[in-house]
Amino acid sequence: MVSIAIFDDIGAILIIALFYTSELSLESLALAGLCLPFLYLLNRRNVTSITPYLLIGIIMWIAVLKSGIHATLAGVVLALFIPMFDRTDPEHSPLEELEHDLHNTVAFGILPIFAFANSGISLEGAGLAELFHSVPLGIAAGLFIGKQLGVMIMCWLIFKLGISTMPKGMNYKQIYGAALLCGVGFTMSLFIGSLAFAGDTTMFDERLGIIMGSIVSGIAGYIMLKVSLKDNVSGTSVDLTRSH
Repeated sequence: MVSIAIFDDIGAILIIALFYTSELSLESLALAGLCLPFLYLLNRRNVTSITPYLLIGIIMWIAVLKSGIHATLAGVVLALFIPMFDRTDPEHSPLEELEHDLHNTVAFGILPIFAFANSGISLEGAGLAELFHSVPLGIAAGLFIGKQLGVMIMCWLIFKLGISTMPKGMNYKQIYGAALLCGVGFTMSLFIGSLAFAGDTTMFDERLGIIMGSIVSGIAGYIMLKVSLKDNVSGTSVDLTRSH
């Protein structure tokens, strides 16, 4: 589930970069591109100190910001170059150490501030008529129907093409339950909504749709997983994090 959440957010960031980009500055984009060989060189030389990565990352972030592409993409690219393991000491993981160091700041600082700033919505006066407006209904349907279809179709294709195999002890019911939970959108959904409806009177409808879609997806996913786990004849615990 953690992997799904991560790749789901990466997909959202790519959508932001591709479809919510203002006029491009080729000079700034070129400067950002020049940072990549240096990051690659640091990784290949097994530089495990985070400092040089962050210094180059700051330059790349500013360049991406000035280029017109949303700067969140710079953070994703930077993380790809930070070593997961130290080749001279397999027990040392620079990326995990960075994640551990940032966790409290992000979880208890940045995310709550982001949620407070972006999720403010007054439901005063909201009735059935507002729930069935095209914007909230479309967003809710996208989260509830679109997400589950996308995840299920891709999983089915991956299994059929032999790219991967279904984890031992799992079945399609459990995968479908996880696919339903993918429809629970908050931070990235609000982020994309704030860009898509910037300065628009439909901001209320956008947030209402996210809440509707997330609630329905969460309840449906919980029910499906509960039922599927009861039906699991193996009687053994399922490792949802196992990959093949």
